[in-house]
Amino acid sequence: MPFPSTHPTLEAALTAKGYAEPTPVQAAVLQPEAHDRDLLVSAQTGSGKTVAYGLALASTLLGTEERMGAPGAPLALVIAPTRELALQVQRELIWLYGPAGARVASCVGGMDVRREARALADGCHLVVGTPGRLRDHLERGRLDTSAMRAVVLDEADEMLDLGFREDLEFILDATPAERRTLLFSATIPRDIATLAKRYQREAVRIDTIDQSQPHGDIEYRAVRIAPNEMELAIVNILRFVEARGAMIFCHTREAVRHLHGSLVERGFSAVALSGELTQSERTHALQALRDGRARVCVATDVAARGIDLPDLGLVIHADLPNNRDTLLHRSGRTGRAGRKGTCVLIVPYTRRRKAESLLAAARVDALWGPPPSADDVRAADQRRFVADPAFTEETTEEDAAWARTLLEQRSPEDVAAALVRIYRARLPAPEEVFDDGGASERPGRDRPERGDRRDGKPTRPPRPADDGPGSEGMVRFRMNVGRRNNADPRWLLPIICRLGHVTKNEVGVIRIFDRETTFEIAEVHAPRFMASVRRSTNDEDIRIEPFEGPKGPPKKAHKPFARKRPDGDNRHADAAPPRRDGPPKDRPPHKKKAKSKER
Repeated sequence: MPFPSTHPTLEAALTAKGYAEPTPVQAAVLQPEAHDRDLLVSAQTGSGKTVAYGLALASTLLGTEERMGAPGAPLALVIAPTRELALQVQRELIWLYGPAGARVASCVGGMDVRREARALADGCHLVVGTPGRLRDHLERGRLDTSAMRAVVLDEADEMLDLGFREDLEFILDATPAERRTLLFSATIPRDIATLAKRYQREAVRIDTIDQSQPHGDIEYRAVRIAPNEMELAIVNILRFVEARGAMIFCHTREAVRHLHGSLVERGFSAVALSGELTQSERTHALQALRDGRARVCVATDVAARGIDLPDLGLVIHADLPNNRDTLLHRSGRTGRAGRKGTCVLIVPYTRRRKAESLLAAARVDALWGPPPSADDVRAADQRRFVADPAFTEETTEEDAAWARTLLEQRSPEDVAAALVRIYRARLPAPEEVFDDGGASERPGRDRPERGDRRDGKPTRPPRPADDGPGSEGMVRFRMNVGRRNNADPRWLLPIICRLGHVTKNEVGVIRIFDRETTFEIAEVHAPRFMASVRRSTNDEDIRIEPFEGPKGPPKKAHKPFARKRPDGDNRHADAAPPRRDGPPKDRPPHKKKAKSKER
């Protein structure tokens, strides 16, 4: 549908930018009932919120005038949680309000504060900033809010998550009470509702999110992996999906640094985003993604909040999100503005239940499966190679001359093989990954595997035998993964070696049971092994400890029976009665009760 009637100057800007029809949130804020009202809007990331509140502010900032007046004290303030989002909003408002002669200033942490102070002193119409820097300018008297007609809180839930409540309240209290307040948030939890109730007046509630199907333009996949093969699985996913842009989320800066280095080493054009980077480094990394010089971005949650990247077709959760909201925020980087996207969760066997509960909380249906194998990647490469546009482009005379020269000197097979080698040379090699053969997808995967006896009855899996510390010259240890976690020596052995700083030659027999696995380490290396395990940073929820026999609840000690003495002296009632060689004389021998035939 066409855009609803809006300001003529902004309509011209939309047409010049190629906007033909509004997104749901843009259409909603332009309805008559929302005109000049406070708005409380919940909309997904990437739904066009910046343009939406830019259009909603037109009647407040421009009225019936075609252009803004002379710049002075700012008329509107937009608050965003991160530097990247604030600068992105500034760019959007510049092209939207540029034809109206608007001057848009930014005030964000990490930028030159003196330049910002000069921009505010010279006068502007709109200010976009982050909470901390805006509060600093207010406290120092650089930001004049006396003429302010509207305040916008963009990604309000993220600002509260990041601990900016006090700053937001300070800023809002410093603005005129008769202003308009537009609050945009992906979710409306209790904290957001409380903030809206305090600072908004009879706000119009707009909800454009289909709660029954979050992120409908995103295909979710859950990839089960051996805990030590996270990097290998990510390499194959990046190679198999072949999205123009991809973002990978990790929990910590160290994880970002390590994964980024590993991908660059393999030949991927990748950049990193984390809190330890300077603003200049972050800006260059984002620009590399926007202009296509980089294809992959590895980032922490905080560094990637609010970032809008064009053609981001793939999001990978290298570390599982901590909660439902983080899952949706991360995933919302793709599937934006009507485009389709793919979201992949990397799920170690030891964390499958956490992943399932996370997806259930987000009401997301994910397709479970193994990571793409090296053969899968090569088959996809072959399909893409055959469909390459180079084979369908028009052949020039110069191209034909080169082709004739080649065929005079080489056979067609040699030319085709050389072309394949050239194509493959620019691609990182796929990795060999462990596949459980679908065992984790079969019904009853949480129950132990059972064999069959000759009579067809199932046999119970053996329990660890309490046969001491281990074989001669070996010390036995246990870890808390077993058959229910798809434990397999092919991925257990590398983990044992990595956590304990030993080689496979120092590892003895590995026995896998239902809920645990026991293994042996050479006795001379056992102390060093245990010390290394205690020092290791283990992110796979795998615990290793010395083996001390089968684990289980201790048997309850029965209190010895003692009868009361006829004279009332019960001082030794808790003492054990003397042992007899036979049954007591005053009681008949114990007889077994006949089993009842009734069920």
